[in-house]
Amino acid sequence: MPPDSTAPAGVTAALRLQGLTEAEAARRLAQDGPNRMNEPRRRRLPQIVRDVLREPMLLLLLVAVGFYFLLGDTAEAVFLLFGAVTTISLVVVQEARSERALAALKALAEPTARVIRDGSEHRIAASDLVRGDLVLLGEGGRAPADGALVAGDVLSIDESVLTGESAPVVRTPLPSTEADDGADPPEHARISAGGLLVRGHGVARVTATGAATRLGQIGAALADAAEPLTPLQRTTRRLVGVLGLFALGLSAAVLVAYGLLRGDWIGGGLAALTLGIALIPEEFPMVLAVFLALGGGRMAKGQVLVRRTAAIEALGGISVLCVDKTGTLTRNQMGVAALWAADGGGEVSGSDGAGVAILQAAVLASAVHPVDPMDRALHAASACSRSDPPLRSYPLRPDRLAFIQAWAGPAGDVLYAAKGAPEAVFDLCRLDPVDRAAAEAAVTAFARQGLRVLGVARAERPSDDGGDPGGEVFRFDGLVAFEDPVREDVPPALAAAAMAGVRVVMITGDFPETALAIARDAGLDVSGGVLTGARLQTLADSELREAVAEVRVFARVAPDQKLRLVRALQANGERVGMFGDGVNDAPALEAADVGVAMGGRGVDVAREASDLILLDDRFASVVSGIAEGRRIFANLKAALAYLVVVHIPMAGLALLPPLLGVPPVLFPMQVVLLELVIDPMCALVFEGRSAAPDAMRRPPRTAAASLLTPARLTGAIAQGLVLLAGGFGLYLALLRSGQDASAARAAAFVFVVAANLGAAAVLAGAGPRGEAHQRMAFAAIAGLAAAGVTAALAVPPLAGLFGFNQPSLAISGTSAGLGMAAGLAVAAAGRLRLRTAT
Repeated sequence: MPPDSTAPAGVTAALRLQGLTEAEAARRLAQDGPNRMNEPRRRRLPQIVRDVLREPMLLLLLVAVGFYFLLGDTAEAVFLLFGAVTTISLVVVQEARSERALAALKALAEPTARVIRDGSEHRIAASDLVRGDLVLLGEGGRAPADGALVAGDVLSIDESVLTGESAPVVRTPLPSTEADDGADPPEHARISAGGLLVRGHGVARVTATGAATRLGQIGAALADAAEPLTPLQRTTRRLVGVLGLFALGLSAAVLVAYGLLRGDWIGGGLAALTLGIALIPEEFPMVLAVFLALGGGRMAKGQVLVRRTAAIEALGGISVLCVDKTGTLTRNQMGVAALWAADGGGEVSGSDGAGVAILQAAVLASAVHPVDPMDRALHAASACSRSDPPLRSYPLRPDRLAFIQAWAGPAGDVLYAAKGAPEAVFDLCRLDPVDRAAAEAAVTAFARQGLRVLGVARAERPSDDGGDPGGEVFRFDGLVAFEDPVREDVPPALAAAAMAGVRVVMITGDFPETALAIARDAGLDVSGGVLTGARLQTLADSELREAVAEVRVFARVAPDQKLRLVRALQANGERVGMFGDGVNDAPALEAADVGVAMGGRGVDVAREASDLILLDDRFASVVSGIAEGRRIFANLKAALAYLVVVHIPMAGLALLPPLLGVPPVLFPMQVVLLELVIDPMCALVFEGRSAAPDAMRRPPRTAAASLLTPARLTGAIAQGLVLLAGGFGLYLALLRSGQDASAARAAAFVFVVAANLGAAAVLAGAGPRGEAHQRMAFAAIAGLAAAGVTAALAVPPLAGLFGFNQPSLAISGTSAGLGMAAGLAVAAAGRLRLRTAT
């Protein structure tokens, strides 16, 4: 039961306490500081700079700077140093941008707590808790601070995070709620920060926060664990490492070849440095980190909070979504729609005597200060109320799906009120077959209308012995039917999911007929019928695999059975997204490819097990998240394809001249200038690319799909080789036509820059049909690149620095035109290939 589903039983007296005033709470917060064990881990600017300086390409740049200084070429050294600083600045800006996005996501994920202040209940950030606060605790939640249990049930708490012991401990309330807020409570009433409530609800008075808690003092969780690298990031780092070793080996070979065969160790050193800088695709890790972090920020704006970055990769490939009914497909805004009286055997009005009795018993089996939508609906429909607190409550159990509360009677007797699943209430009442059949027929009739049905009963004891009332014979009062309409945005969201090839499966603990009726209203395919938890229990794994391939609606499913459903779907080759909000949903959430927890009504343990949190609990938000996941994955493919395509001609133009014995085409300065075009192109143009119009009309990608499949990598290399052939062919042709090496070098460089821009325009979708912000970013980068190249050609000091001799206007224009045409052509072919491989 989620912690917000009921207020703790027997807590009315505590709720009548004023708690702290907001002013006093603010004073204590300023005095003691926030309720945090540690400051959230975040990479600060110095650490980002240190990490960037460890990148192989930047180390090579710094080596090249030192090399030019040793040669006495101060101008070249200064330019390379400027290029290195600029490159470092661009990378640092993007890394800092990612860190800000991740920090914003962590702030959204900060836990909350329900407290009593100024005599009323509030939900606040757990970090704002102070000593003396009254905190409401519920099943599935973690204690946000140390405290003393002052009211509520006998709690069962898992304190393994503190003690390492898996067996839960029992905590009982203090006899008085007036204990000193700073006093150390006795062991039987002690609540420790980090403890997970396994059973029961209660109220605790906070005695210590932050580092002063037991958890803080023993040093647990002193630093947030760093998020593990995603599969794509691990793959990319391995690729960069392999290419780095290859570049190092090849550069060493070029150096040795130059020195031994030509006796030109200085020229060999320059050629080796140029080749190493050109070969290493150091942008790969940055592109992945930036895209995933900023993508997570965009998803948060759409009410989908990303807890684990790897979920962004997986989300776009989800093929089955397993969703709950209440609050996800429906509004979770219950209203009493009908009453059925056991005495009369038919529907009654809430103003009739029998109807009043049903509502009275149902209210007595509800929270005094309700949070759960059904409890609220019962209070709204009934005039019954009691000012005294219940004696105790008996929560739902797997073997008894009914909630029972005990109330003091006028003569020392005890009244028990129960409400819950109709079959559980029938068992409590030990109905005879005839009465049970009549009640079950009424349940079925209500369920076929899409109504949620609860049974209501009561029992009396002459005295209170504190024992469990399960042995009592309850008197069946009747049934309450609730209406919870389907959300307006669910049918179009389901249609969008179906168009995207995502199968939606509804898993609910509700009555089968109710589940089918809601599924029909929502627009789910119910041709496969409904499979109940009882039937599921009898199926072998192989039979369940066959069943889940056809059935879309599962009813009366216990939380532990969700794990079997997830595994059966995965065994069929599906990639599963699982919704959950309860304590027992955690195994299924962890087993799913993407676990989705409810931000509004989900418990802490479900949120901790999940990959995503729905901040608004809406199904439509996940469908939007799938679209965003597909957009991010497609943009990553385009960006990495672009990086491969443009690095091939850079590496080739650095390698081929020494192998063929012609003057070099590229020096480190030219490579740095090209990198200053590539980095912002990826970060500004590719990252913001809009989704393709048909992105949500394609089937999900397969589990084997990756960003850099052999076929895709081969295609990108082939496109890069075409550009290399064009650029190097132009260079050789100009040399043979009598142009000096400096002019031919300038023309080849113009070709490469133009081809780079042409490829980016196509792969990033920044052409005339692209988004306005993309066109603006692309135009700015292209304009700066053109200005830089023009200055390098036309300004004599810069031309000398780059080793250029300005070619004729005709040659320059022809080189730019050929380069742009080649870039556009090969990228268009590559983009078509990528789209068909999506």
